[in-house]
Amino acid sequence: MTLHRLYGRVILRMDIEAVTGLHIGGAGADLEIGGVDKTVIRDPLTNQPYIPGSSLRGKMRSQMEKLLGLPQNRRIGRVYIHTCETEAAFQENGGCPVCTVFGVPAELPFANPTRLVVRDVRLTSESARRLLEGAFTDRLYTESKVEVAIDRVTSQANPRTMERVPAGAVFGPAEMVFNIHQMPQDLDRLDIVLQALQAVEDDYLGGSGSRGYGKVRFRNIHITARRAADYTQVHKVAEYGDLAQWATDFDAFRQKVAQLMVPNGG
Repeated sequence: MTLHRLYGRVILRMDIEAVTGLHIGGAGADLEIGGVDKTVIRDPLTNQPYIPGSSLRGKMRSQMEKLLGLPQNRRIGRVYIHTCETEAAFQENGGCPVCTVFGVPAELPFANPTRLVVRDVRLTSESARRLLEGAFTDRLYTESKVEVAIDRVTSQANPRTMERVPAGAVFGPAEMVFNIHQMPQDLDRLDIVLQALQAVEDDYLGGSGSRGYGKVRFRNIHITARRAADYTQVHKVAEYGDLAQWATDFDAFRQKVAQLMVPNGG
């Protein structure tokens, strides 16, 4: 059995602002006249829309696979992801960054602890209040957007109604936990999280991104850490207004995390 030492954890908390309308699909509702064809996912207790951690984490992984040019060779449901097929490929060049940070299926013999945990993200209380009390929308916390597809042969219009969270809504705080199992390699892998978030900002989250949906912005970033030596203590690491500030300060940020995890070089 391989022993995976835990040096500590880096905890990231940030707000996610919907710059354009956001649609992350939920379970299909019964269609009725005037109803919505594509609904958003909602919390069953509050009926508020939220961002599933799986959606955000999956988008981050997909963006890194594309940035690194990795083959998407394993089918998961209806999508394909990258997974190293052999331990040699996994270990090449110090470890596949995507498989190390985001994990590989547990049945593979070289499976290792996933570095990144991403939680579900709910609306901020202020955004929920504004959407409930001050937004001129036809649905609870969301809006209906009618889209029309035109048949290229007959010119017949085929309307459909999409439900989405309006632009300006804020979700948060989003929480991501990065586990430090290897020193100093995992300190460098923190950069994978930053790059993935930057790539999501430049792409989109959820569905219909090519039609303008899903542009998001990560802001109000607060980073803390816990180390194995004194796990009950929370150490403040850094605060950034946006990803650009974090990127500019990354070397200093990395050094501070290194000093926290192994304070005396041990």
